[in-house]
Amino acid sequence: MELIAKKRLQLYAGRSHPELAEDIAAHLGVPLGATNLSNFASGEIHCRFGESVRGTDVFIIQTHCAPVNDSIMEQLIMIDAAKRASAKRITAVCPFYGYSRQDRKATGREPITAKLVADMLRTAGANRVVSVDLHSGQIQGFFDGPVDHLTAMPVLIDYVRAHAEGDTVIVAPDAGRVKVAERFSQHVHADLAFVNKRRPKGVANAVEARDVVGEVEGRRCIIIDDMIDTAGTICAAADILVEHGATDVWAMATHPVLSDPATDRLKNSVISRVVVTDTLPLPDERRIDKLEVLSVAKIVADALDAVFEDTSVSEIFGGDNLS
Repeated sequence: MELIAKKRLQLYAGRSHPELAEDIAAHLGVPLGATNLSNFASGEIHCRFGESVRGTDVFIIQTHCAPVNDSIMEQLIMIDAAKRASAKRITAVCPFYGYSRQDRKATGREPITAKLVADMLRTAGANRVVSVDLHSGQIQGFFDGPVDHLTAMPVLIDYVRAHAEGDTVIVAPDAGRVKVAERFSQHVHADLAFVNKRRPKGVANAVEARDVVGEVEGRRCIIIDDMIDTAGTICAAADILVEHGATDVWAMATHPVLSDPATDRLKNSVISRVVVTDTLPLPDERRIDKLEVLSVAKIVADALDAVFEDTSVSEIFGGDNLS
């Protein structure tokens, strides 16, 4: 007897960011499956898929937003449920990857939690991971299986081309983001600058901007970063850019973490426009007037389609997703 295998794609999502999951599903033309997630009185999470996943290509979408530990655990439970239900291949889709900043030991006796999260995803049963703009490219090496590292750069570049008229400089808020900012500046044909910053030792969420390398006087400056958490780095960079003569300052980032006091800092800062993407949900109280949110749903959907069809993901980005 000869059987011709028929590939099937099934898409599931956790409860952390249902709007993004629905947008991804709409771009793929695939309905979101029923996960039937619930919590017991003790707080434990339960999952039961509403249809058979045997022999299918399962994609489980969960962005690791606050409460981050609950988001990660919920995704692990969904992955385990799919593995035990005989899914053929399981892809963990993490638009925002939790604990990504803990990717190395900065001092003694510290964990490398980004590696721990990778190990947990693999142990739960994920064969592949898809994420957007990891904090550092080397996190891909923490996984034993394939990782598709996507970037929101095309969405942000399109926005700059459409809205940033006149003399513009792309600014890296610290030395670690220079490579990304340089790539961005090449696409929009703008000059590059970067801010020299220092974090006071032993003080969390504090940053000092010391100097600017590059010509910013009389020009619009667009600060590029992977995330805005407490907004300390972005606001300190904006202040020193204005001190050096910048006429206008924008901030652009992929992940709007916006932990307190980020909203107040941005609202009261010299930054005139904050552009982020929807990799993380944003409650209404954090949507200040100067904030604009762009969608990455199509980018993620195109990547998932390429994974399912076994075609190239990097070709979608022209190689710009490779760190």
